[in-house]
Amino acid sequence: MTKTILCAIDINRPKTERKVLEWAAKLARMEGAQLDVITVVPDYGSAVVGAFFSDDHTARAKEHAHDLLAQFVGEVIGAEANANVRHIVGVGTAYHEIISVAEKDGADMIVLGAHRPDLSDYLLGPNAARVVRHSNCSVFVVR
Repeated sequence: MTKTILCAIDINRPKTERKVLEWAAKLARMEGAQLDVITVVPDYGSAVVGAFFSDDHTARAKEHAHDLLAQFVGEVIGAEANANVRHIVGVGTAYHEIISVAEKDGADMIVLGAHRPDLSDYLLGPNAARVVRHSNCSVFVVR
């Protein structure tokens, strides 16, 4: 039995991510599982880019992403269902944060979207492929 489903959303792509969230909500309803929804923002404080941003930029980006995530989830699955969703904003690399949160929260399944790969994906590997390869739980990939 699935107790927790973690749905990974890119809030910068609401049209394509809508379908991903709909699938995750459907699976959570069918299983009677807790639905957690995560989005990930870059770490603006990292050594490479940190000098270009103010000290509180990451915190403000995280807060803004949380607001956008909660709004998006409410629009897609409705306010009543959204009230029971845990909204999570990770900071760092998408695949690393998704796997880390899934392990910490004991997620039984990760639901995420995948786009058609381009040449750079074949060389580096997209986030979805990395999550599938390295996750300790089942991964449901929505195309």
